[in-house]
Amino acid sequence: MSTPGRGPAGSDGGDTAAGTGIRLHAPAPGWSLDADVVVVGSGVAGLTAALRCAAGGRRTVVVTKARLDDGSTRWAQGGIAAALGDGDTPEQHLDDTLVAGAGLCDEEAVRLLVTEGPDAVRRLMAAGAVFDTSAETGEIELTREGGHHRRRIAHAGGDATGAEISRALVEAVQAAGIETVENALVLDLLQDAQGRTAGVTLHVMGEGQHDGVGAVHAPAVILATGGMGQVFSATTNPSVSTGDGVALALRAGAEVSDLEFVQFHPTVLFLGPEAEGQQPLVSEAVRGEGAYLVDGDGVRFMVGQHELAELAPRDIVAKGIMRRMQEQGAQHMYLDARHFGAQMWEQRFPTILAACRTHGIDPVTEPIPVAPAAHYASGGVRTDLHGRTTVRGLYACGEVACTGVHGANRLASNSLLEGLVFAERIADDIATQRYGGNGPVVPVPATGPLQPAEARHEIQRIMTDGAGVLRSAASLATAAEALEALYATALNELDAHGKTAEPGVDTWEATNLLCVARVLVAAAQRREETRGCHWREDHPDRDDADWRRHLVVRLSATEKRALVVIPTDSADFPSVHPLSTPSLEQ
Repeated sequence: MSTPGRGPAGSDGGDTAAGTGIRLHAPAPGWSLDADVVVVGSGVAGLTAALRCAAGGRRTVVVTKARLDDGSTRWAQGGIAAALGDGDTPEQHLDDTLVAGAGLCDEEAVRLLVTEGPDAVRRLMAAGAVFDTSAETGEIELTREGGHHRRRIAHAGGDATGAEISRALVEAVQAAGIETVENALVLDLLQDAQGRTAGVTLHVMGEGQHDGVGAVHAPAVILATGGMGQVFSATTNPSVSTGDGVALALRAGAEVSDLEFVQFHPTVLFLGPEAEGQQPLVSEAVRGEGAYLVDGDGVRFMVGQHELAELAPRDIVAKGIMRRMQEQGAQHMYLDARHFGAQMWEQRFPTILAACRTHGIDPVTEPIPVAPAAHYASGGVRTDLHGRTTVRGLYACGEVACTGVHGANRLASNSLLEGLVFAERIADDIATQRYGGNGPVVPVPATGPLQPAEARHEIQRIMTDGAGVLRSAASLATAAEALEALYATALNELDAHGKTAEPGVDTWEATNLLCVARVLVAAAQRREETRGCHWREDHPDRDDADWRRHLVVRLSATEKRALVVIPTDSADFPSVHPLSTPSLEQ
């Protein structure tokens, strides 16, 4: 068996066949569109890629699960990190990113991010994004967040950076006349007999030009579907973040990496132990401006735990909060920013202020109850430095991708920058390809069962209990067993009676969630150490000798639906095999 560094993990280094022979149960497409490029997702990564591809003369179609401005980007409060300030350099940004990534960042990918990042932000501004500026100097106003030793976070509307970036990009896409398909859940990748990408199938919900299941035929597909936070009961992610891109890529034969590294944001507004779904985020920028973490007695418990105290990398702060909660038998800690005063709260953090007050908390006069919640997937569909996956013609960028930038823990506000930089690199790569006719699409019968809609809540409960902030061999084994039982029950019903859950958005989402949950748990069981945002209480130490390496996961093409988990030989991020890179020329 070859190592992932030499070729696609577990392969003989040969070409990728037409996926794994797995697709979701769904009606046959009743309509179709033709394009050169189909972009799946409408956050900063997807819209940036679409704009650049269209500007390069490619017929581009954007498919998005909700409305065009409803992606994860618009929920980003803190900002976008780049070395834009006096005295700051890409090298310093690189150092902070590598430290946060706990030994698993791909240094070449990080170097590209931090060196290309400043100009990418300036191009974003040229596209219409307006960042907050100093009234005195007129320069971009920069703030600081956890893990950063410099003020390098550009923000907009105080704490509405994502909303401003989304607004600017949506307006640019509309002005460019790029065709969009909204309210569309992508289902599966279309491929020809050689395994080359040929488009996607999708289901459009509601009224519009297209309804029901259809297809967009294109030799290049860019996955920018965001995260998978809805695999847990409490998350900062919107309800549409159900891991659809990762699940699609796995079914198509692509590889994912480092899915065990799920970042739990340390300061999420605590709404009670039974709170589920999307929870209000209290941005790290609040701590960047001087807020303190305190326990119920008002003690600042992060002081002495790290040189940056409350501004330590997120995994360290989340662990500090959890430890204090365990010590005191508490359900949450507090973020104290009463010393800001009303004016600063209203001007700098209006969104967070409004969210707190909606839930009966006034941060001007009282500390904010906070606890960690699922926030960001540092791993995802593995790519090279041009966003190419191990399936020819399939690209990935943004949270759905694993570029090697984040390692074991994402540095605050690097996510928007990663989406921006790698979307541009993908578009530039596509611009070099010559388009020719693909072979006929290979029809693939549906083989795996669909999960019933109610399985979503059961998956979330299993994952929260067994694979949350604090994990152990016992908790992960319990989670794995419960997830496999869900799968086996549905599979037995399919094998014995030919029945599966009724195809529909709820059952497709539940099936995708189960897919990514199984991969996450399998990787978390395999990694017997604590590193970054992966915390094993039974292996509390970082183990560089045995575990400074990546975990690559794929679905077996010979034993359908079986997970293959392979550690790499070293911390070097696995290469994408040349025979699997996109070749749009026939």
